[in-house]
Amino acid sequence: MDDSLQAYTDGRTDGAAGRRDQERADHPETGPDYRVGVVDGSVAAFQAELVAEVRRLLGDAR
Repeated sequence: MDDSLQAYTDGRTDGAAGRRDQERADHPETGPDYRVGVVDGSVAAFQAELVAEVRRLLGDAR
């Protein structure tokens, strides 16, 4: 279980940074957890960029 959580966390970090480790993604035991983390990290990064752009367009520099 700890390996799966670590793989997810690492994947989320990589996804937020716009990277993907194919070797970890293909790992037979923790690959699916890593891949889900990558997707979650990518979505979170996209949402943050989207919110920042909307705020910029609306003139809200929070």
